[in-house]
Amino acid sequence: MAGGALLCGLAMCPAQAAFELVALGSGGGLSGDNLNAYLIRHERDTRYVALDAGTTLPGIARALEQGAFPTVSAERAAPWTPQGYVLRELIAAYFISHPHLDHVAGLLLAAPEDSRKPIYTLADSADTLRNHYFNWKSWPNFSDAGQGQRLGTYRIHSVRPGQRFTLGVSGLSGVVYPLSHGGETSSMILLEREGEYVAYFGDTGADRVENSQRLDSVWRRLGPLVASRALKGIIIETSFSDEVPETQLFGHLTPALLNQEMINLSRYSGGTAALAGLPVVISHIKPSLRAGVAAEQQIMAQLAAGNRSGVAFRHLRQGERTLFAGGDE
Repeated sequence: MAGGALLCGLAMCPAQAAFELVALGSGGGLSGDNLNAYLIRHERDTRYVALDAGTTLPGIARALEQGAFPTVSAERAAPWTPQGYVLRELIAAYFISHPHLDHVAGLLLAAPEDSRKPIYTLADSADTLRNHYFNWKSWPNFSDAGQGQRLGTYRIHSVRPGQRFTLGVSGLSGVVYPLSHGGETSSMILLEREGEYVAYFGDTGADRVENSQRLDSVWRRLGPLVASRALKGIIIETSFSDEVPETQLFGHLTPALLNQEMINLSRYSGGTAALAGLPVVISHIKPSLRAGVAAEQQIMAQLAAGNRSGVAFRHLRQGERTLFAGGDE
């Protein structure tokens, strides 16, 4: 696709693939077995970084059912189950955008069977993990610091905004940028491998609603990468439909707000032509308990109707896998 990157299915454009993304969970609440969590790796690497961990083991099971890990067999996984093998051997590190329960519950629940690996997060989130989760009151201390016996499964790294770091043995490096989330701080990580990038956003509100400039700062960073075709994709939330009043968003986006933010991004990338076809995977869709309301279909339809930037919106259901691939230069 000229002017942008390609978002490929399982069998499409593998030769061009730069990053592989697997959705372990893509929901924004209510159901504990489908909460925000993604695995990402570069095509030249074998191990993944977990981008948040609201759901881990149920998502791995669903992904295995759908063939998202084609090289994982019972024979290869032994002595573990395929599910255990993915958790223990294929996830090299975790990035936690912020410590709300729908982004860490899967990490906590899987910890007793996980292997030793690092967690990367902002300092405030690191403190929350150590002091409020891994404290032997909420949950045993599976970290390497904090209260009581330290089981040491996870080494929690506090990362500084804007400072590049390596994510364990994944082969990926990252830079974290703070986001505004209803009065709390969330974050975005810009992942990089050999000059190719993917941006993953935790929960965020729009700058205008949040009275913030944090998204604007992120767009300033991403704009040149869009213009040079180095940014292969964005994963960003759209939690609510446009019917939800802005006073009830509590640090989240709607289709109208995200479409406006894409226009804001275009101002730093040389215009909307540079954004044409850029893959934007929609995360954290909050399900509705209202009869007759299908939140995913409603939100995706509203995104498409208001899309003035030309980006390629897509929502991955739990267990689905896709490839971000470079387009024509």
